[in-house]
Amino acid sequence: MRIAQVIGRVTLNVQDPSFKGGRWLMCNPLDAKDYNTACVKPPPHSPQSSLVTYDNLGAGEGDIVGLVEGAEATAPFDFPIPIDAITVAIFDSLFYQPPHS
Repeated sequence: MRIAQVIGRVTLNVQDPSFKGGRWLMCNPLDAKDYNTACVKPPPHSPQSSLVTYDNLGAGEGDIVGLVEGAEATAPFDFPIPIDAITVAIFDSLFYQPPHS
């Protein structure tokens, strides 16, 4: 799972019916150094690493979300679906302590 901030929405004029009930969000993955403060103050944006994510949880702009990519993103569906990233959590707070080297 990656942790990211929702930075916008994606609007489609045509969408596969399999995606009914969800929407597409633009997400900016966070660096580990920003985890502890991400839910309190907006983390810095890194536009070159942004990605489009399918969301059926109701996340909105500015929310901190957990997302999964690749084959794991298709796990919530009972049928084959063309998806590469999906939100799986909306975080209220985060606490991260890096492992000692």
